[in-house]
Order: sequence, then structure tokens, then C-alpha cells
Amino acid sequence: MKKILFASAIFLLIFITACSQSVADIKNEDMVGQSVKVSGTVENTLKIGSISGYTLVDQHGDKIAVSSGSLPKEGEKITVKGTLIKDTIFGYYIKGD
Repeated sequence: MKKILFASAIFLLIFITACSQSVADIKNEDMVGQSVKVSGTVENTLKIGSISGYTLVDQHGDKIAVSSGSLPKEGEKITVKGTLIKDTIFGYYIKGD
């Protein structure tokens, strides 16, 4: 029973890790306008009026901005789903779903 539980936990960990992309993988022209999913740690939350967002740092230390209506707590580990946008001023960012 313990072996089955351990194997299931390993499989789930591999499956969850494989489901998200790294920031380096998505920061390219081919991904703009595409749906992306990135996991990481929340840093630098910001809310000014109706505009809110934060920085997400993935497991490799790469960062990307996320525009989102709700703000997670800084230091929280999350997975973000959204559309990759490239802006002239802000560069690449994820518009959260």
C-alpha cells in the first residue's frame, strides 16, 4: 500500500511539473496571443486604482509580470493561466484569466 501511495505521489508531482511552462520558454514572439500556464512565487504586488498585477518568479529565477484582477499574497507559490501579451513599453506579460 505504501509503495502504491508513494508511486502515485511521484506521478502526480511529475504531472503537475510538466503541465506548466517556464518563463524563458514563453517569452518569444511565437507565444504572443497564446494561452500560457506558468508556476512560480509571487513578488512585488501592485494595485493602482483598477490596475493590479504582480511579478511571478519561476523555478529557474526568471521573472514575468502578470496583470490580474486579484492579487495573491507576496511569497505565495501559484500557477497562473492567461494570455501572453507583448507591449512596447512593458515588454512581455501575462494577462491573467
